[in-house]
Amino acid sequence: MRFLLATAGSRGDVEPFFSLASVLREAGHVVRVAAPDDPDTGSDVDSVSLGVSFADLGRVVADVSGMRAFREHIRPAMRTILGRAMDEAVNWRPDVIVAHPKLLTVPIVAEHLGVPYLTVELTPVLSPTGEFPAAGVLNHSLGSAINRLSYRAAAVGERMFRADIRTARQRLGLSGSQNLFPPAGSLVAVSPTLLPRPADWPTTTHLTGDWPRQPSPEGNLDAAVRDFAASDAPFLYAGFGSMRGGDAATRAEAIVDGGRRAGLRVLLATGWGGLEPPQRCLGGDVLVVSAVPHAAVLPHAAVAIHHGGAGTVHAAARAGTPSVLVPFLADQPFWARLLHRSGLTGPPLDRDRLTADRVQAAIADAVDRRPAVDRVAEKMRAENGPATAAAVITRIAAGTGAS
Repeated sequence: MRFLLATAGSRGDVEPFFSLASVLREAGHVVRVAAPDDPDTGSDVDSVSLGVSFADLGRVVADVSGMRAFREHIRPAMRTILGRAMDEAVNWRPDVIVAHPKLLTVPIVAEHLGVPYLTVELTPVLSPTGEFPAAGVLNHSLGSAINRLSYRAAAVGERMFRADIRTARQRLGLSGSQNLFPPAGSLVAVSPTLLPRPADWPTTTHLTGDWPRQPSPEGNLDAAVRDFAASDAPFLYAGFGSMRGGDAATRAEAIVDGGRRAGLRVLLATGWGGLEPPQRCLGGDVLVVSAVPHAAVLPHAAVAIHHGGAGTVHAAARAGTPSVLVPFLADQPFWARLLHRSGLTGPPLDRDRLTADRVQAAIADAVDRRPAVDRVAEKMRAENGPATAAAVITRIAAGTGAS
């Protein structure tokens, strides 16, 4: 069978799709991934570009006001992505499409081709439940009814790009209806160990477990990173991925000084600019890199200080590495609350109020939580999210008579 996997966003939105693609290909299927230009996934899966670099887009919009950024940069980029995703599906003609919810033209092209599609929730944002609000929409549970209503926020995206949806339908000769073709199901790429399945989710919502990047052989690591991680002296990992904004230099200095006070070396990943260590805080006990493969590095770290993105949350938990969360936006406060309630982390730190004292205290608290983190890690290592998701996809494809 032929499967098209389509996604858009930063590394955390892209790498899971390549992990799933690898499993589907190993099962004998023909798989293609349509994705942005940015991440070097290290995968040899067949892939095509959607024509936009999210790293470049992030840098461009960082210093532009919200509406101007949307009008001059975000909307044109999304128009390119939506058009290319649709063109790729029309030309390649898959049996099933598996897509990130950002790709609003996927339902249209699936309707045109007469094939099923599944949406992917890398964090719970689409499948309504009364147990908790949609990640990134509300910061606290406000009761079952309000929680369920919060999932309607996803429709805002449809309204923002209504003109593009209408144009896509016209290009494919479909009626002018704005009602999107419904998905065959939703794949929630989240660990059931971290987030037990809500009792009120429909049977079409599949909690598969997350889709982690396959660990690279440690011999493939940058030599400096490999040597740093292999040393007997303990270290903390700090990285905020694609997050940026605020005083990145003061933030980095607080983490380095707090780590030193805790007796730890520091492996600091600057990412897209969330951390920018000043020269005055550097030394032989600090290694600064742009990014590292979490699966290869986190198992060696004493503590991980990070933004709380879904991918990093899962990677640290699976590695058995205690976390200190510093959420910025979107779904990150959701994960910070969830892990704190579960006893896996302390209270999250404010990204704009980091001090060496607060970082040192948070590190001490995180280390004390290692037994609970170890228990969760053991359970998560027994999960196989990509295989579970692949089984759902192939079952749906078989049900449509795809060859």
